[in-house]
Amino acid sequence: MGAPAVAFEPFTEDHQAFRRTVRAFVEQELAPHGREWDEAGSFPRALFRRFGELGLFGIRQPPEVGGSGLDWWYVVAYAEELARCRNAGLAVSMLVHGEMAIPVIGELGTEAQRREFLAPAVRGERVAALAVSEPDAGSDVAAIRTTARRDGGDLVVNGSKMWITNGARADFLTMAVRTGEAGHGGLSLLLFPTDVKGFQVSRTLEKVGLPSSDTAVLFFEDCRVPAANLLGEQDQGFYHVMANFQGERLVAAVQAVAGMQLMLEDAIRYGGERSAFGRPVGKFQAWRHRLADHLTSVEAARWLTYRAADLLARGEPAVREISMAKLFACELAQRVAYDCMQLHGGMGYVLESDIARAWRDVRAMTIAGGTSEIMRELVSRAAGL
Repeated sequence: MGAPAVAFEPFTEDHQAFRRTVRAFVEQELAPHGREWDEAGSFPRALFRRFGELGLFGIRQPPEVGGSGLDWWYVVAYAEELARCRNAGLAVSMLVHGEMAIPVIGELGTEAQRREFLAPAVRGERVAALAVSEPDAGSDVAAIRTTARRDGGDLVVNGSKMWITNGARADFLTMAVRTGEAGHGGLSLLLFPTDVKGFQVSRTLEKVGLPSSDTAVLFFEDCRVPAANLLGEQDQGFYHVMANFQGERLVAAVQAVAGMQLMLEDAIRYGGERSAFGRPVGKFQAWRHRLADHLTSVEAARWLTYRAADLLARGEPAVREISMAKLFACELAQRVAYDCMQLHGGMGYVLESDIARAWRDVRAMTIAGGTSEIMRELVSRAAGL
């Protein structure tokens, strides 16, 4: 007989200690204000500095820019615990800043770019946004029209961006622009300070959910920025964006799984408290079996997501697995939210309940960061279909 199988355990005691620290912060300093910040349509900007002080924006960044130089499993633990803030808009804003807009600067940036943009973003002193989508170019990144034309030592930017999280309060954008020919071959990444003349936040969008996060339409008219702000190789931006999407999509899957776990915990607890026909609602077979199905599916989603995270952490190709994880977890989250809301009865339909806001907010998960349709296309291509 061979040696006994060893269970895959991605989290060391150091990871778990970090997790406990994040959970304490989230439950003590954020969750009590979840509904308040949704009703206000915003959260305090000072929270960016607070996250920076705790090292939550520099988990994978090197010490020379104020980071901790840790691995992807710390990011997974952070994203899982952040779901407990009871405010998805806040979670999205923080993850866009720390795990979507600035990691590519650490990977591709020059020393000067890291000093000017990355280091203060890690500290939470400057707020970052990822500006890729446009009114006519969401999933189709190669259709981006916003141009950056070279003029001496500057780039002159014209165009617009849409659906930009943190767009209204960002100090700089990690931005996809067209520097060359039409199609995917003419795109570049640009670090764009928002205090440049000609830049304007056209409006913030009133969304179905995520009310505390600002989602903006941005306008650029003859905005001049130094050509030295180009990030990575000119005209290679499409490939940089595609690589950056992998981290973004993995984090979305992690958040979906963590959010579902929380919704189910709440539903099971409420089902034990709410009575109908002389016994707790959660004791009826219909609900016990439905919850059992969801618990099983969420566990499957968790380990599919962990498999993708493991590949990414080891530097192996993971587009297929990440796409599967985002597709499965985010689609499942729609059904879990619906049923958990149903179990709550009338209380599930009022916004003072966490499940009502979660049901509303989770809808964005199959749209943002790559739609479910795009995920299916990526999986089908990987399978040679």
